[in-house]
Amino acid sequence: MEDNEKRFEQDIETWLTSAEGGWTKAKFQELNYEATKGLDLELLIQFIKETQAKKWARYEKMVGSDPVGNFYKRFEQEVSQHGILHVLRKGIKDRGVQFKVIQFRPSSALNEEINKDYQANKTQVIRQFAYSSHNHNTLDMVLSVNGIPLVALELKNQFKGQSVEHAKKQLMFDRDSKEAIFQFNHRVLVYFAVDLNQAWMTTKLSGSKTFFLPFNQGSNGAGNVGGAGNPENSEGYQTAYLWERVLQKDALLDILQRFINLEIKYEKDLAGKTVEKRNMIFPRYHQLDVVKKLVADTKQKGSGQHYLIQHSAGSGKSNSIAWLSYHLQKLHNDKNEPIFNSVIIVTDRTVLDRQLQQTITSFDATTGLVETIGDNKSSKDLLKAINDGKQIIITTLQKFPVIYQDVESTTGKRFAIIVDEAHSSQTGSASQKLKIALSDREEALKEWEEFDEEASSKARDNEDELNNTLLGQGRHENISFYAFTATPKAKTLELFGQRTLDGKFQPFHVYSMRQAIEEGFILDVLQNYMTYHTAYQISKLVPDDPKLPTSQAKRAIARYADLHPYNLAQKTEVMVEVFREKTRHAIGGRGKAMVVTSSRLAAVRYMKEFKRYISEKGYTDMDALVAFSGEITDNGEEYTEPKMNGLKENQLKEAFTTPQYNVLIVAEKYQTGFDEPQLHTMFVDKKLRGVKAVQTLSRLNRTMQGKVDTFVLDFKNSAEEIREAFQPFYEKSMLDQAIDPNILYDAKEKIRKYHLYNDDDVDKVVSLYQSSSHLQDEKMLGRLTNSFHPIIERYSQLEDTVKYEFRTLLRGFREKYNYISQLVRLFDKELLSEYLFINYLISLLPKNSQEVIDISDKVRMNYYKLIYDNEESITLVEGENPEYKQQQGINPSVKPPEEKDTLTEILNKINSQFPEVFTDDDQVVLDMIVKQVVQNPSERQRSIAKSNDYAMFKKSLFPKEFEDLVISLSETSEGTFEKLFSNEEIFKFIMATSAQEAYKKWRSNAESTK
Repeated sequence: MEDNEKRFEQDIETWLTSAEGGWTKAKFQELNYEATKGLDLELLIQFIKETQAKKWARYEKMVGSDPVGNFYKRFEQEVSQHGILHVLRKGIKDRGVQFKVIQFRPSSALNEEINKDYQANKTQVIRQFAYSSHNHNTLDMVLSVNGIPLVALELKNQFKGQSVEHAKKQLMFDRDSKEAIFQFNHRVLVYFAVDLNQAWMTTKLSGSKTFFLPFNQGSNGAGNVGGAGNPENSEGYQTAYLWERVLQKDALLDILQRFINLEIKYEKDLAGKTVEKRNMIFPRYHQLDVVKKLVADTKQKGSGQHYLIQHSAGSGKSNSIAWLSYHLQKLHNDKNEPIFNSVIIVTDRTVLDRQLQQTITSFDATTGLVETIGDNKSSKDLLKAINDGKQIIITTLQKFPVIYQDVESTTGKRFAIIVDEAHSSQTGSASQKLKIALSDREEALKEWEEFDEEASSKARDNEDELNNTLLGQGRHENISFYAFTATPKAKTLELFGQRTLDGKFQPFHVYSMRQAIEEGFILDVLQNYMTYHTAYQISKLVPDDPKLPTSQAKRAIARYADLHPYNLAQKTEVMVEVFREKTRHAIGGRGKAMVVTSSRLAAVRYMKEFKRYISEKGYTDMDALVAFSGEITDNGEEYTEPKMNGLKENQLKEAFTTPQYNVLIVAEKYQTGFDEPQLHTMFVDKKLRGVKAVQTLSRLNRTMQGKVDTFVLDFKNSAEEIREAFQPFYEKSMLDQAIDPNILYDAKEKIRKYHLYNDDDVDKVVSLYQSSSHLQDEKMLGRLTNSFHPIIERYSQLEDTVKYEFRTLLRGFREKYNYISQLVRLFDKELLSEYLFINYLISLLPKNSQEVIDISDKVRMNYYKLIYDNEESITLVEGENPEYKQQQGINPSVKPPEEKDTLTEILNKINSQFPEVFTDDDQVVLDMIVKQVVQNPSERQRSIAKSNDYAMFKKSLFPKEFEDLVISLSETSEGTFEKLFSNEEIFKFIMATSAQEAYKKWRSNAESTK
């Protein structure tokens, strides 16, 4: 057994010290390692003397006696102040002399002197490393560079009855973090716990609080679909990838130079105080793998390639993008020429902006290496950065349409575009403008020339708008795209994915949701999923029975039910009490919740209802914030997010991290891109579908210390609907086939068969477009609009169903042209002209007038019931990767004429969904009472409202009036008010609502009669 254990250690050493491994074998007994210093100072000085002899000679003259002691003193000062990682990259300076303590490999092979110094590094593998001066403990293996121990390994062998867990415990409890070698960012930068099957790592020893991350490939290998763990290795150990691909000398020195970085964050503690947190970020295996594979493929193929990276939430995407951008900026081809002139990162996340700046600056202090064109800068700043050839540019996609025509010649220039969160906007006009701005016009003209020399020659001589647009379409040999997303849609897969031999499209690299969950980087948000559904019965209030458009009336009634005070009150009570029962105890008492609402108005009303309920119950340990854009008016009063929260919009995120607030009510905002690990619970009162469902619920999946689960309570979606939304993104997304560009020609023929316009109409409009300087001339805009008048006249004479078919075809053509023109370069001026014409025509066609249905004064909710369905774990299936089906063809939809039905019939159909579920307890008396209270107040009541503030009115003057009315009503409606009298909470709620409405109405009436 002993031989087996030593054999594992021996085999690793043998490979690392081979010619392929690149390391030198060293015996600890032969070193001059000093435990109190945590390094072999003699070896470090030897490296400096060999590689920086003149500097050392000058240094010896300057310091006089004991140059080694003086050097060590300064070295230790720099390390204590800035950390060993900083010293490795920047060196140290003493008395004006700059020393390197390690030589990294240059990006270009042209510098022979630096390459010579790189080979001079003293790279040693030491087994049984006796690190301490006061005990006999040893590390199984240490990798040291120039006498500085930088990597430590604890190795365990299953044949000995031990595993990686024993190695973790040994690092946690048998290694004192006070030792010089183990102090954070002082000597060793990364610790690996390894057995025959698994590898884990940490960058900081903190006793029992030491946090280990898995450093495994995934069950099917890195970049492939699979779960946690490592694949079988027929040629050796399952963990051999660690020393063969990561700890190999050149690979590890590259990681030290251009991957590992010190992350500094500022977070709120439990007391709300801002504290600094420092973490050493060593790349996880899939991050290392994706960057190296992308760089290798780019080096081999050059620019012009498209890559889709499907990396789950929790994959560390921000760091992956930072590392990739730096590597691409430094990448040279076989002729030692830079492959890209600029790397442009397209993102809307300020968090990524800051992280990129911090990470890249830690690699390279070159001033201006990263140029961020954020919200505080204009499109002109982007234009200047591109024209000036800035090496790494961070910007938003929306800035390109403003400057795309003004970018200086890009002939011979190559660009890498890294897209953060690639989605369907990449097929929109802004993305087209990006390509037009950066494409190599000469390269595109040469391609055009290959099959149409005459048209190409005209385009070369005539740089008009149409030619520029055509030359910017399709893929470009001078632009590479690297698109990151956790949830690729069909268009994203075809635009950026790799085409397989059978014609399908898939990502270049995958780190799946399944693997991220199994490795513990994110939580499974579907494990605790509770569903409710709402049942109600609504009756007609008005004596007449109007005929209404059925679908619109149903939507109006559903909206009425959703926003009904009784519905909001019942759901709010459930949410608040679930929060108090479950959420507030989670994450050591730090758990927070998000309420996802269906509209801004719903968010406003929920906010008011949460505040009312919390106040009425006397709860002092919870408070809510609301998030929505713009302004919303409710009952004549205007609401904004800052006004309701009492905070500026940019203060909300930070406020929500504090203990004061624990519920966030949202309408669209913060459903994507919001990263708050304290979020534990989500209350969903909105229909969610597809990618939107995954992105919204994934707000919960972030991990933090003490967070072991999540909880979802869903009022609107079934468990099966959510499972169907998540399944395509659980492992790998696929697209079945490419789209056929010829569908555009088919659609054009279908559109022309309506005989609403002809070639002359198109030519006239395109001619005006070409000469109109982008339609800034008002007279030209008027002439353009006038040219469509005859077409609009002919359109207006069509039947409604034919109008609908025609509009459907136009929109389909526009959407598909935008998409296809990103995929292929057709060089078809006639088709582009048709697209431009159709684009204007769609905006000028009369909008389909829809009757606005207002049923709020026509119906009343009689019964309401919130029904608990189930709490379950939604299970996703391994190996089931549903493929997107590419829609081939643009076919007009035939919309049936809008049916009309009587309000009675519409209500009967709605009410029939909930047969025999109600009891007398489910009767809703709110509307009836409120209307009775506020109608026809007496002069005395008006006077009371007029002469008292609301608090006095509600507390001492209103209750008696309310009770008298309810008693009066109950005498004429036996049983209806039984629940009201038996349930104190509902009685208080209805009285509070009645008081609010009555005070507002009576006071208003009193003031209007002045």
